[in-house]
Amino acid sequence: MNLHELFSLLIILMYGLGTATVIAGTVSRKDRLKKLSNGFAVAGFGLHTAILLIEMVGSDFDLSKGYYIQFLSWSLLVIYFYMWWRMRYSFLGLTASPLAMLLFIGSFSLTGVQGTLPTEWTGMFFGLHIGTLFLSFGLLAMAFGAGLLFMRLDRKIKTKEPLSDFDKDMPALSTFDRVNHIAVMAGFPLYTIGMASGFIWARLAWGRLLSADPKEIVSIFVWFMFAWLFHQRLALGRRGRKAALAVIWLFAISVFSLVGINVFMPTHHSFIQ
Repeated sequence: MNLHELFSLLIILMYGLGTATVIAGTVSRKDRLKKLSNGFAVAGFGLHTAILLIEMVGSDFDLSKGYYIQFLSWSLLVIYFYMWWRMRYSFLGLTASPLAMLLFIGSFSLTGVQGTLPTEWTGMFFGLHIGTLFLSFGLLAMAFGAGLLFMRLDRKIKTKEPLSDFDKDMPALSTFDRVNHIAVMAGFPLYTIGMASGFIWARLAWGRLLSADPKEIVSIFVWFMFAWLFHQRLALGRRGRKAALAVIWLFAISVFSLVGINVFMPTHHSFIQ
């Protein structure tokens, strides 16, 4: 077993323990377990950062497609840690740790598929395009988790169904709505920057802004849906159940755009040369 394999196993273990302890801490309503969950997540994140840097150094962006999925997983945790640090919403860990673990595990099915970025796409493009899109995905993931919890508790409150210990440990519905609001307000500008930079580089590299590429078509659809939700939030003050449901669908389509198309469909965004 080499260092990379050892780190990978430890990362999965840390994220798995983080998932188990945040669920146990929420169900049992024990803050000590929730804090322990963050400790496991931080440990896994540290190793995750190290493994990404080790692979990046000297690679000349000759990276596997699995690397980008791992970077997506890492970006999600960046958003989680920032939001937890600013707002102390422990329930966000119910989304962050499990999803980060699943993405990291899923990346290994693609480690043997090489994905060299074109020369004109390296450097600043990596952060300006890929980085902003992945961060917006992380924000949507947090809103997705908050949206699911909102829908669950809202239904129970309206039907007067008895609340479990898990439900009783949750904050008010307005807290979930605030996460939704923050994710949309910050995520849409990031997604727009990512899209715009992609179009600019496409024009420079291929002499055209758009093509019939399935990735571009779905991405544009996501942008319009994101823009609609941004307008609903900012201009009309839309909140509550409909806003939660909208962000759940937006996240699902974004997963298909970022993961499904890049992995399973022919597209020049797969970075294969």
